[in-house]
Amino acid sequence: MGLFFLSEILIVFGGVAALFLVRQFSMMKVGAVLIIGAGCLLGLYTSLTMLYGETVAASFKYLNVFTLSFKVDGLSAFFLAVIFIVSSLGTLYSYHYLNNSAKALRIAVNYLFFSLLIVSMALVVTANNMITFMFCWEIMSLSSFFLVIYNYEEEENRKAGYLYFVFSNVGALFIFAAFGLIYSYTGSFAFSLNGELPEFVKILVFVLSFIGFGSKAGVFPFHIWLPHAHPAAPSHISAVMSGVMIKTGIYGILRMYIILDLHTPVLGNMVLIFGMISGILGVVYALGQHDLKRLLAYHSVENIGIILIGIGLGMIGVSSNNPTMAILGFTGGLLHVLNHAIFKSLLFMGAGMVLHKTGTRSIDALGGLLKKMKVTGTTFLIGSLAISGLPPFNGFVSEFFVYMGGFNGISLDRTPFVLSILAIVSLAVIGGLALACFTKVVGVVFQGEPRSQAAEDVNEDGLTMLIPMGILASLCVIIGIFPEIFIRLSIKAVSVLGPGHSPAAIAPLIEMTGNITRYSLGFIAVLLIIFAFRTLIYKGKTITQSGTWGCGFTQPTVKMQYTGSSYAASILAFFKPFAPLREDHPAIEGRLPEKTHYHSHIDDIAELHLDKITRPIIFLIDKLRWIQHGDIHLYIGYILLTIILLLFFV
Repeated sequence: MGLFFLSEILIVFGGVAALFLVRQFSMMKVGAVLIIGAGCLLGLYTSLTMLYGETVAASFKYLNVFTLSFKVDGLSAFFLAVIFIVSSLGTLYSYHYLNNSAKALRIAVNYLFFSLLIVSMALVVTANNMITFMFCWEIMSLSSFFLVIYNYEEEENRKAGYLYFVFSNVGALFIFAAFGLIYSYTGSFAFSLNGELPEFVKILVFVLSFIGFGSKAGVFPFHIWLPHAHPAAPSHISAVMSGVMIKTGIYGILRMYIILDLHTPVLGNMVLIFGMISGILGVVYALGQHDLKRLLAYHSVENIGIILIGIGLGMIGVSSNNPTMAILGFTGGLLHVLNHAIFKSLLFMGAGMVLHKTGTRSIDALGGLLKKMKVTGTTFLIGSLAISGLPPFNGFVSEFFVYMGGFNGISLDRTPFVLSILAIVSLAVIGGLALACFTKVVGVVFQGEPRSQAAEDVNEDGLTMLIPMGILASLCVIIGIFPEIFIRLSIKAVSVLGPGHSPAAIAPLIEMTGNITRYSLGFIAVLLIIFAFRTLIYKGKTITQSGTWGCGFTQPTVKMQYTGSSYAASILAFFKPFAPLREDHPAIEGRLPEKTHYHSHIDDIAELHLDKITRPIIFLIDKLRWIQHGDIHLYIGYILLTIILLLFFV
């Protein structure tokens, strides 16, 4: 693991170097990007070699009391590869995105916390005992908190950071509770001794850890922080947080599943149900958003739902002794971890370019950007097709395997049969709604005419922002057409989960990837033939340009275009019980009506009812405020009294 730790040291050094070079702005950015990027590329190379190698481990004494233990198996190496791919491209993207020399110190601090975030994520997925895991987990949460409040002068961003900080700590408390329960039975901080727990304790530990890790992953209803924090953070940070940081929650769920070694149907059923709810409601709430980055944040909830559907089907396959269903579910879920990291990072970077050039995230204030931002528009379109699960892009491949896992579950009896049917239906609904949502985004933001002055005066200057978007868009296409190597990477990670990965078991999966490649190439060939035929027909003919039909209006204006609200209105009306719509639209009255307006807002039911939980807690805390009075002597008395009481139980 020497190269792995070297990459971690290199990344941290890049962040620290930015602080020392803060007075030389350009040199500071170049140094930070080159050093952090080099560390990420070294980490990517190391993780890929370890994915195909043997399990490696290392440990260090901490304060001569605790042991910091690390281990890299197939699952860890897979997540490491995802972390380093996105982080390296996010680092490159930041060079032109963070281009305000007046904020040199703030940008240097941003690079420091960015480097700590990358390193802590990598250490979280390699931690091999409770102390190490929680130590790295807290560094990850704190560093990402400071990245979220980058624009701390804005009250909205401070509130987003505070909300994220609260949810991070509440989630950590649930993880602490799960680990404490394990320790009470095993007397060890190691992850390897937990098979000795009684079954009911294992179920309780999994539920507690699922809540804790689900909070970080953005699982409904623990997702409330996510649509606030992602828009607040700089766009390359949003890409890393949405693309990989929330996946550490998925890793935690899978790691606890491995540690507990419990293959009861209860776990798979629970994960699958939460996945279906998160997937459907995530995309419904995304449809109702007017803020481009907030919309993408809700799509993270949706895709976490898809990942959980795959993992849940895999767990059900293991508990039902159906190895084909298990491999298909786990492989599809893990491949979607990679695919979502790619296309969601691409979409956030595209949104960041739009924000960087227009100064607004409001969907209804944009329009016509494709004419002047061709690379951004094209790559964003590719990401939109990929996230919608359409071939021949990468999102289709992982969702296809999850679908196949669901179809394999139809052969089971009773509850697994019903849940498999619901999983298939849920995936279909999610895919349809995602396509509708990104039709809205691409149509309103990139097509039509500019709806404001901000959307007219735009350009695409910033090569280091375009290159990562081009690479990610290329990966969407490459994985979609040639998925075999990436399927094999996922299968290597799945082998740690225990469903079996013999050549006979994985042969059907490899055959499916071959069929996907053939049909994708055939589809592209047909498109090229149609394009060549069209070019031949129009050769030598005069082609004119004019405005589209204006429905009888002789002087149409940009206000007559569809808005995001009007496009999604009919779909949202169907989901009104789960997505309450608030409208502000004064009635038009009189022969000469005054100027009016229309505003709409979709309420997140989890956030809407959060106060029913927090209000009694706040009331109780207010009643206990007298304890905190500022008298140090009484504080010492509290400590002594606590020690005396504990002596009766120890």
